[in-house]
Amino acid sequence: MWLGPEEVLLAGALWVTERANPFFLLQRRRGHGKGGGLTGLLVGTLDVVLDSSARVAPYRILHQTQDSQVYWAVACGSSRKEITKHWEWLENNLLQTLSIFDNEEDITTFVKGKIHGIIAEENKNEQPQSEEDPGKFKEAELKMRKQFGMPEVEKLVNYYSCSYWKGRVPRQGWLYLTVNHLCFYSFLLGKEVTLVIQWVDVTQLEKNATLLFPECIKVSTRDSELYFSMFLNINETFKLMEQLANIAMRQLLDNESFLQDKSLPKPRKPLKNISALKRDLDARAKNECYRATFRLPKDECLDGHTDCTLWTPFNKMHIPGQMFVSNNYICFASKAEEACHLIVPLREVTIVEKADSSSVLPSPLSISTKSKMTFFFANLKDRDFLVQRISDFLQRTPSKKPCSIEREWKWNLADPGCEEVPELPSSSPLAVSPMSALSNRPVNFCAGEVPTASQGLLKLFRRNSEELLGPKGAKEKMKEESWNIHFSEYGRGMCMYRTAKTRGLVQKGIPENLRGELWLLFSGAWNEMVTHPGYYADLVEKSMGKYNLATEEIERDLHRSMPEHPAFQNELGIAALRRVLTAYAFRNPTIGYCQAMNIVTSVLLLYCNEEEAFWLLVALCERMLPDYYNTRVVGALVDQGIFEELTREYLPQLSEKMQDLGVISTISLSWFLTLFLSVMPFESAVVIVDCFFYEGIKFILQVSLAILDANMEKLLQCCDEGEAMTILGRYLDNVVNRQSISPPIPHLHALLTSGDDPPLEIDIFELIKTSYEKFSNLKADDIEQMRFKQRLKVIQSLEDTAKKSVVRAVSSDIGFSIEELEELYVVFKAKYLMSCYWGNNRAAAARRDQSLPYLEQYRIDVEQFKELFISLTPWSCGAHTPVLAGRLFRLLDENRDSLINFKEFVTGMSGMYHGDLTEKLKVLYKLHLPPALNPEETESALEATSYFTEDVTTEETQEDKERRSENGPEKEEKGTSPQDYRYYLRMWAKEKESKKETIKDLPKMSQEQFIELCKTLYNMFSEDPVEQELYHAIATVASLLLRIGEVGKKFSNRPMRKSEDCKANNTQDPVSEEESPTSEQSQNSAVEQRPQADHEDKTCGDAQPEKTQQENQTLGDGSGEGQGSPLQLLSDDETKDDMSMSSYSMVSTGSLQCEDIADDTVLVGCEGSSSAARYGSTIDTDWSISFEQILASMLTETALVNYFEKKVNILQKIKDQKKVERQFSSSSDYELSSVSG
Repeated sequence: MWLGPEEVLLAGALWVTERANPFFLLQRRRGHGKGGGLTGLLVGTLDVVLDSSARVAPYRILHQTQDSQVYWAVACGSSRKEITKHWEWLENNLLQTLSIFDNEEDITTFVKGKIHGIIAEENKNEQPQSEEDPGKFKEAELKMRKQFGMPEVEKLVNYYSCSYWKGRVPRQGWLYLTVNHLCFYSFLLGKEVTLVIQWVDVTQLEKNATLLFPECIKVSTRDSELYFSMFLNINETFKLMEQLANIAMRQLLDNESFLQDKSLPKPRKPLKNISALKRDLDARAKNECYRATFRLPKDECLDGHTDCTLWTPFNKMHIPGQMFVSNNYICFASKAEEACHLIVPLREVTIVEKADSSSVLPSPLSISTKSKMTFFFANLKDRDFLVQRISDFLQRTPSKKPCSIEREWKWNLADPGCEEVPELPSSSPLAVSPMSALSNRPVNFCAGEVPTASQGLLKLFRRNSEELLGPKGAKEKMKEESWNIHFSEYGRGMCMYRTAKTRGLVQKGIPENLRGELWLLFSGAWNEMVTHPGYYADLVEKSMGKYNLATEEIERDLHRSMPEHPAFQNELGIAALRRVLTAYAFRNPTIGYCQAMNIVTSVLLLYCNEEEAFWLLVALCERMLPDYYNTRVVGALVDQGIFEELTREYLPQLSEKMQDLGVISTISLSWFLTLFLSVMPFESAVVIVDCFFYEGIKFILQVSLAILDANMEKLLQCCDEGEAMTILGRYLDNVVNRQSISPPIPHLHALLTSGDDPPLEIDIFELIKTSYEKFSNLKADDIEQMRFKQRLKVIQSLEDTAKKSVVRAVSSDIGFSIEELEELYVVFKAKYLMSCYWGNNRAAAARRDQSLPYLEQYRIDVEQFKELFISLTPWSCGAHTPVLAGRLFRLLDENRDSLINFKEFVTGMSGMYHGDLTEKLKVLYKLHLPPALNPEETESALEATSYFTEDVTTEETQEDKERRSENGPEKEEKGTSPQDYRYYLRMWAKEKESKKETIKDLPKMSQEQFIELCKTLYNMFSEDPVEQELYHAIATVASLLLRIGEVGKKFSNRPMRKSEDCKANNTQDPVSEEESPTSEQSQNSAVEQRPQADHEDKTCGDAQPEKTQQENQTLGDGSGEGQGSPLQLLSDDETKDDMSMSSYSMVSTGSLQCEDIADDTVLVGCEGSSSAARYGSTIDTDWSISFEQILASMLTETALVNYFEKKVNILQKIKDQKKVERQFSSSSDYELSSVSG
């Protein structure tokens, strides 16, 4: 590439001059290319350690003048070819012009101007592209691509200088972190180390310090442990590695690939060596932290944050903290944890104004809301810029319909005991009273049949209780009064000041009348409900009357959801629960419905109306308990791992015992998935839910530890898992809420009493208090860090389980060992994943469906299959190998969806690796018959092409036709039909019913197909050590078989002519609809086994069955050319190329003493020939050979028998394939000596 001329003082240092003229020098870096000696090794080492640009561009061109000692670099190149092109341009275009100048300064000025002009011209078109990335970073990306052979779509995120510990020796080099790979390269004194690891293979990432490895990062995969140390900023590197590994796990979990955010604002100051991708990932990390801290919707993006102070009227103080501004919210978090949190939605803001600065209150900012609250921020560093950003966002905030705010506020201050009031200061009437919003549209929900739950079911089904008048009722009134006082001091609604006092009130239990409102506020569900008016009603309307697997499961579980509560003993409660769960299943089909969602949702419906319950469920499933309710409950397993880790840390005595008993994995899933609602009396569990909505998963872990701690002595004496479960079950059954005003609901869990004294009751508030006293130092940030670590472990464990399931499913029918199958699965899956992030247009990436069985989830297309086939096949055919791979793919792709799964893949591989000579030849034979042999592969197959145009695409068995007539026009294809268990049962039954194929079932082969087979064998033997013996053997066998075919032709020719007229009248496809004996049977087989009662046979009753069969066989395979002499054919040098069959027809006429074919040669390659003309053609359509004849002929040649019976180690092939996959780009004449990893 051309360079803006840069001054070079020491032109000879570390460089060797290869060409020179009076004005320019072409130089090569020492140590690059062959030779170089010790100097070359030292220079190469320096280049790697110092990250010299010479690693990317080891060639350069300098401009010089005779009397000057100063040189100017004008071009550089990564290869000799590139630099030579620049050199020739300079010689052809500049040398003559420069020789005219007299003044050397003028020469230099002219050269520099010319080079600048060339660069400007080149950059015209390239400028709009990734301009954001700094030049140094682009250079590093080029090095990465060159060094590791990565394609352009693989983006570098960042790179770091570090040491890799190989044994006890540190190797200084460079760590490159790309979106999908971790790469390391080191070159020290001739010793190279190259590592390439996919993020999806990483099982553990740890940052630790030991005596041997001072402050290092440990990267674990299934096969190895790698240590990297001596980072300049180890924390930044580790954080980025975690992010990239997390993205990879997300890809494995739900097929979410990484998409760069192109809408990021450009930095105000240019950032040195920071790529746009790194900025994107940093922004994502900040966004996730921001959303989690303030419970904001998933699409909220942080715009910026700044230090400031907030005036808090409740204690008359300026609290230091940080203000966060995003598209729709202004938030504040105090530096002292829990001193104060504030969330101000921009939809609530009415005025933003700058107040006058003073020494006491510098740079103050006042923000007023519709609920008559005013917030004062001060000590803002860049107040003007901040106000401008807020005003920009306010302009974009959608305007709502005018509403009577005064009326809402008065309603808000009414007695909270008389009516459940969700957070009312809001901007839309629909948002203000979602109760009425739903009750106004009952028709949409239930077509007038079932009334809609327009408020919490507990209000509708509260039985007259004396408790309301007794001490419990008084206690409840006191709680409500405490909250009313709190609201008056701290505000009510989304803009409430949230402090330690708020948390204290939540711990004491939220009053029943306020529970729904506060759950909505603390979870952040209120924000989503207000910004999506009518969304739930529309979802319910769309999902009415729709049925799928999720709705079936919902119906099954409806009557199991709190059946002891009167609200769910009638159609009103059941219908509301059905609508909410079904609406969510339609909103989020990837989750659909999972067991335990019904229990949680039924409790939400007791305190909220339907729409509120729906948005609370959204907040739970998508934000507060991520990945809990998918098919593999990954989130719950992750938090279970955290619970085990915390038990080891806080209860070390108990941890080992619980691990031995295996109790934690059993108890924690039911505790976490249902938030204790299924294991604790309802009145107590609902207090746990109160605290959970305020604190998040931290509180659930905290209480779980407190429960284990309370039962430690008993658990340590347990002998088995059952005893431990009984102890914990009894304990939880007796956690009571003595303050509940609702009559006790019969507890349907087994009362685990052992006949001793009545069990001791535990007060829920005491349990909560104990959990805060002993385990309150758990931090949300630490839990998120632990979640990442456990997520790696859980997802990789699930992937291993999936691998074992798939291998077990296919192992019974395949010749490979379990170890070989596991290795093949790893290679197959890696090829699929590569298509997800490198093959943007490939269908396989978009076709992964998590609801499918494991075996069907990963599927590859023909291009991916060819790559695997070329590296793994024992039948290497040189340039002909991709052609053979395409044929095998067509043979394996039974349902014609252009994708094959793992079972189909290993079936094809097994046919080449396992079995005797007969089995291997059978596979090879099938590869030269339709559908494997594409008729268009040879010019002489034009008739066959037109004949098979419909047959190949519409091939189906009789069973398929019957099924289609029953099920309508739906296609039974992978990935397109509705996947239910009946579909898989049918497929399984069909597989079990298929007969064992015999060699007699194989159709005969036409001459044209036979010549293709000979060509394949010829290519296959070309690289073998005993090449000449094999050539001689195949020439002998081919010659013999051609003669056998000729003899068969003579016998069948005469009777065939008799039926010619009859045939001409029946130009329709004679192929029978009878099912082929095996799924791999070709069209020819169907023709051979045609029933004698076929329409054509009725018309031509005098034709012999054998004659008709052979005639149709030759017709189906395509009418051939003349016959080729095997000796002449195989000695032709052109056969090594994939030449067209027309060349063979030129050789054929006199070589095998055939009958005269002059009359019919006009039909060769004739596109327009009619069906009748084809039927009348008897030249080569008679020639055919059977598999038995080929097998018998092959057995006469020892060389061929030995070739097909020799064993090939597929594990070695897989090992080689992994190395080949990381071959380095050959753009340079410099080759790296080793590839490891």
